[in-house]
Amino acid sequence: MSEKLSAPVSEAVARARSKGGAEEAAARPARGGRSMDVFGGEIRRRDVFPLLVLHLIEREPAYGNRLIEEIEQITEGVISVNPNTIYPLLRDLESRGIIKGAWEHPDRRTRRFYSITAAGRKEHKRLRAELEPFLDSVIRSVGLIKREIYGSGSSEGP
Repeated sequence: MSEKLSAPVSEAVARARSKGGAEEAAARPARGGRSMDVFGGEIRRRDVFPLLVLHLIEREPAYGNRLIEEIEQITEGVISVNPNTIYPLLRDLESRGIIKGAWEHPDRRTRRFYSITAAGRKEHKRLRAELEPFLDSVIRSVGLIKREIYGSGSSEGP
């Protein structure tokens, strides 16, 4: 059975390599004991995290730590975000006019709540359309890997 499944897995890997993602991932050392990083490197910083942030603050204004918690909750801890990632992203999005920040108490530095702007809604729409095929390919590839390792119809795994 593994002979039949090896070809699709190989094709999925070849497709990923042709887009540059697999080579970047292979160059990074494995990190044991931490959450998996399926959206590593540039794709994570440039596309996936901004999409998640815009998605969440489109629903309601939020501050950095709340966004971190919500992303971890949505992904059931598979994607872990730290403040050194989220706050530079929020500052960048704000400087580009995609989100707008306001202090909870303007007279002192407290939580800074971010809301989406008209430009942010446009960027959110663009990222949703652009990333859906990528996310579909990740889902497909993970399914192929699981099927290769555990066989079809198996319920083993996490």
